[in-house]
Amino acid sequence: MKLIFLNKKLHILFINSWYPSKVMPTNGDFIQRHAEAVVLKNDVTAIHIISDKTCKTSIMITDEVINDVRTLIGYVKFTKNPILKWWLFIRAFGKIGKKVRPFDIVHVNRIYPLGIFALILKYTKKKTYVISEHWTGLLKNHVNSLSLFERWISKRIVKSAAIICPVSQNLKNAMVDAGFNGNYEVVPNVVDIRLFVPKRIERNQFTLLHVSNMIDQHKNISGMLRAMGQLKKNIPNLKFILAGENSEIYRDQLTKLSLQNTVELLPQMEHAKIAKLMQAADAFVLFSNYENLPCVILESFACGLPVISSNVGGISEFFPTNFGYLIPKQDDKKLIETLMQFYEVKTEYNGLKMHQYVKDNFSKEVICDTFSLLYKDALKL
Repeated sequence: MKLIFLNKKLHILFINSWYPSKVMPTNGDFIQRHAEAVVLKNDVTAIHIISDKTCKTSIMITDEVINDVRTLIGYVKFTKNPILKWWLFIRAFGKIGKKVRPFDIVHVNRIYPLGIFALILKYTKKKTYVISEHWTGLLKNHVNSLSLFERWISKRIVKSAAIICPVSQNLKNAMVDAGFNGNYEVVPNVVDIRLFVPKRIERNQFTLLHVSNMIDQHKNISGMLRAMGQLKKNIPNLKFILAGENSEIYRDQLTKLSLQNTVELLPQMEHAKIAKLMQAADAFVLFSNYENLPCVILESFACGLPVISSNVGGISEFFPTNFGYLIPKQDDKKLIETLMQFYEVKTEYNGLKMHQYVKDNFSKEVICDTFSLLYKDALKL
């Protein structure tokens, strides 16, 4: 009987506190990639609820299949009243639930707030759930900023989960230290290895690339720009590309640092365009103050692109020797020295080896197999 269950195709209900929607098109796209990995060998229904200022009715639900994942998104009318907002979220969840066919297990992505619904399903429908967690807000220096209610309910949600899957050991340690006790298994992010491939696009400039949400407090964009202001004195053909949402907010800094002809600001863009940027760059630069496991580092590796990154969060756990350089955070001098060394030494990087590393550890197939085994362990199949 057990062999029959091991071969059974499961139906996984992804309950997502973050997920791409018309309100926030890229929010939680790494969660969407997990869903698209899991669906290779399972059926997946992904649900998400979000406030929408353009919503004409109290609740509107969209239902579409995106890359084989049935995706149900509840848009609720925007309100500043927290009680009314929760009431709308509960009603939206109830409406979505009626559209979902019977499922085997729940996969929560981002504990709060929608993990509350998984907790309810556990007690009312006896449904087992697992959790994936990605949020930097649970790291050691951030978790104390949570409200008392969020911290209390999040601990309840974690304690009742069959398995908790942070994307790095560093995040797991931070969660345990903060009192989020449970059964942990680290499962990293997913990379599309068919899109991100080693393919060198030659440029006449020494090109450095950074792709992110452009939040300075998080990504330390200002620190990178200060470094570029110094580097351009010694690297005449320097080009630094900043790509991401709201990159234009740094236009004034470019003027102050005389970087108008050195730094190119690009908007947020789809993954195919990011892959081409990586294939045309000499190195990817990340100078963050804190992180978990940035997808852009893994995507750079998949393109055979070396990375210069601050050594924060879980980055070092997935950063093989000879794939680039790790430096202390907020150390402008070290960043400048490392980039100059990289420019002058011109080390040859084995792009095929870097791509194979990503394929072996972060491809859809590998992550699908990992989650599929965890689901069956959680269900005791």
